[in-house]
Amino acid sequence: MEIREATYADLPAVEAVVAAAFDEELDGRTVLMMRALAATGAERASLVAVEGDEVVGHVGLSRGWVDARRELVEVLVLSPLSVSPDRQGGGIGTALVDAALRSAAERGAPAVFLEGAWSYYGARGFSPGASLGFERPSTRIPERAFQVALLPAHEPWMTGRLVYSEAFWATDTVGLRDPLLARVEERSARELP
Repeated sequence: MEIREATYADLPAVEAVVAAAFDEELDGRTVLMMRALAATGAERASLVAVEGDEVVGHVGLSRGWVDARRELVEVLVLSPLSVSPDRQGGGIGTALVDAALRSAAERGAPAVFLEGAWSYYGARGFSPGASLGFERPSTRIPERAFQVALLPAHEPWMTGRLVYSEAFWATDTVGLRDPLLARVEERSARELP
């Protein structure tokens, strides 16, 4: 498997992988979010996992900000992470997360944020954002799902509320909505010590 920057020619395959991974139509919210990030200049990296000539996974990094007391700090948001459903569980997602974190560090980003499964991303270098002084951009993001990986460029004063790019809001891909949000919060409450 090779991980590399996506090319324009990869775009149809990337969108197909993302739609399948999120169980959405090709014009679903997640693909629309990706298109909006690219169209508005917020996309910072688009990496693909390729086996032979087939795109089997994708991860995107886009611009966001931390509204720190001292100044606004540009950070990166990892979204979406997608692996073809028939290839999930084989390490492709882990390899893409590792590549995304390396890419973010090489770009001088101080942190990478995401909203996702705490058990999955916690094992791949992410920590709960609140425990490190960060605030969620929306209360619809379950506290445990709001995560961050601090990178070498991070400085202690760089804390505050995460601000997403407009594309996340315009496509309503921030957090969860009821009834799913209520179910996730209920399950999370049962799992806490």
